[in-house]
Amino acid sequence: MKTLHFKTNINCGGCIKAVTPTLNGEKAIASWQVDTATPNKILTVQTDLSENQLVALIEEAGFKAETV
Repeated sequence: MKTLHFKTNINCGGCIKAVTPTLNGEKAIASWQVDTATPNKILTVQTDLSENQLVALIEEAGFKAETV
């Protein structure tokens, strides 16, 4: 399992609530968190997914993500 970091536009509690079902529903994600206090809104994910798979998953939930 690896730790991946992404710059996102997940910037508030409502955004976190919107993305939660998608990220929690993915069995290959062990844990995740978004630091909304930083300007880049860093999403940290413990997962077996690739960076591209995770970006696609986040975009599927309606948000943008790029690797840091």
